[in-house]
Amino acid sequence: MPFRSRAGVTGAALTAAVLLCPAAVAGAAPVPDAPSGAGLTAAPASGSGAGTGDRGRPYFYLEGGPGTVMKDRLALTNPADRARTVRLRGADSGAWLVPAAREVRIPARTRATVPFTVTVPADAPPGDHPGKLIAEDGGRKVSVRVHLRVTGPALSALTVENVSVTARGDAAEIHYALVNRGTTVLTPRLAVRADGVFGPVLRRAARTLPVRLPPGRRVERTETWPDPPALDAVDVTLTATAGGGAHGTAEARYTPVPRGPLGGAALVLLAGAGGWALRRRRRRAAGAHGEADDGVRDVMRVGAPS
Repeated sequence: MPFRSRAGVTGAALTAAVLLCPAAVAGAAPVPDAPSGAGLTAAPASGSGAGTGDRGRPYFYLEGGPGTVMKDRLALTNPADRARTVRLRGADSGAWLVPAAREVRIPARTRATVPFTVTVPADAPPGDHPGKLIAEDGGRKVSVRVHLRVTGPALSALTVENVSVTARGDAAEIHYALVNRGTTVLTPRLAVRADGVFGPVLRRAARTLPVRLPPGRRVERTETWPDPPALDAVDVTLTATAGGGAHGTAEARYTPVPRGPLGGAALVLLAGAGGWALRRRRRRAAGAHGEADDGVRDVMRVGAPS
């Protein structure tokens, strides 16, 4: 997402102040002695004053519309008996986050509070935009979650894309992509079904996937199919759902056949059987609705839908 800072002058001034006078601006305060080797800790600063961590806030929560500039403070605690130089950066939507200083030196047994701003781009879509504020001290890294919500109309939308099926020995793999087209974070559920020439060959009930999709995010996944038919023309259908009414579906055709002359003959027989089965289903459907089946035209699909 694009980053457009509206707080450049303020950020530069704060950076200079922290580097030149950390005790005054960063809110340095002494902390009790800690065991040898104790590491750096990071947490949202208390709203009541600088220099204390707020145990009631395990993470940052900020909310505002596109173009909004918000402010908060990070408390860094160095309980060790030596000074630490800490580097700060944002991750994910934390790219919108600008700390008052990218690098802060914290004396031994001291807690410092570093201000930061979050500038929401003017074209940011509404919804949840999770991020992190990361503090690094040499090889050690600690982070604090930043839950940023851009206000605006909420929309849950999910699509299933690029479905394909490939043989893998005696099994098959179903490849697909899930894309969050809405403005809310989604936890998708996926159902898989496959129908061959003569009826169902796979029914996999909807289950929750180990995926968390922020707005605009895309994920590639693979489903394993351990026992696909050895000779059939199968339509594989994937249906994805999520909270807020999000729903997406897509299909692919899978036709495993033996290779060589026998494979060609099997394909011809399969096509004939498929046409017969399709006509039979059409006649049944027409009869159920009291319609004549003379005008029904048979259509065999070849290849995956676009």
